[in-house]
Amino acid sequence: MEQVKKKTIFSAIQATGALHIGHYLGAVKNWIRLQDEYNCLYCVADLHSLTVRNEPAELRKSANSLFLTYLAVGLCPEKNIIYCQSHVPAHTQLAWVLNCYSYMGELSRMTQFKDKSTKQGENINAGLFTYPALMAADILLFQADLVPVGDDQKQHLELTRDIANRFNHIYGDVFTVPEVYIPKTGGKIMNLQEPEKKMSKSDENHNGTIFILDEPNIIMNKIKRAVTDSDAEVRFDKENKSGVSNLLSIYSIITKKSIEECVGEFEGKGYGDFKKTIGEAVVEELRPIQQKYKELEADKAYINELAKQNAEKASKMAYKTLNKVYKKVGLPML
Repeated sequence: MEQVKKKTIFSAIQATGALHIGHYLGAVKNWIRLQDEYNCLYCVADLHSLTVRNEPAELRKSANSLFLTYLAVGLCPEKNIIYCQSHVPAHTQLAWVLNCYSYMGELSRMTQFKDKSTKQGENINAGLFTYPALMAADILLFQADLVPVGDDQKQHLELTRDIANRFNHIYGDVFTVPEVYIPKTGGKIMNLQEPEKKMSKSDENHNGTIFILDEPNIIMNKIKRAVTDSDAEVRFDKENKSGVSNLLSIYSIITKKSIEECVGEFEGKGYGDFKKTIGEAVVEELRPIQQKYKELEADKAYINELAKQNAEKASKMAYKTLNKVYKKVGLPML
């Protein structure tokens, strides 16, 4: 019987800041389920982080921490290619070519560019504007079939598809045109202090965000302070009880119980017991990840060698595509 070729999934997270449970429960936890079914590449997007001003030591620390966290959450280095974007030069090489096939009008329509331009004041740099071309290169380099993206990145994936189709129309079948991957489980985790908006690692008020590496007492305190309401009834109602509903969502994903089962568990109980139970569940969910992270952090030789090996694997794949692109556009071949 002919063996069915596995599809390729590519995903990346920016290297600034630490991963939080929104990333973990909404995305990363699903990635673990994909390792046997797909060829997966998970990228530490450190080059994308340069569109804002960072302290060099902090950016380097964040990038290394994200690499360790990918491993600590359960992504197997034998089954996935886990690497740093800056270690694979083909990303920027293809990005320049794709810049030449991206139009000013479509780049200027990107809502993230508009939002970040407002927030960054005088630092409206060219990288901020051409960021989607680098994102397109990230995906197209590896002929990715599927890309897990949140609502805030769907527009960029659509542009990636447009660029791929434009290039293929001119030069033939060069790029795989990627599709959005929608996970079967997981959900959007909201800010604990402002449950109307998504949990974010860049939020100035860290009380609204539970980071994967937060100490247990910090996690318990953040959940204890989480916004609820004066109703004192545990029920799922996103419109009228957004804070309680967010906590129920977190508990439901961690325990694998339905929302209805979770609500029934807290029937007749006050918010104090409700938050305590959820806090303990989060602490226990993250405990093995934090332990694994500490073990990895202590083995620098292993991590350095793994990062090198994975960068070589990713580069080997990437240069197959890049060489094809260079040949098509007429650049001299080595």
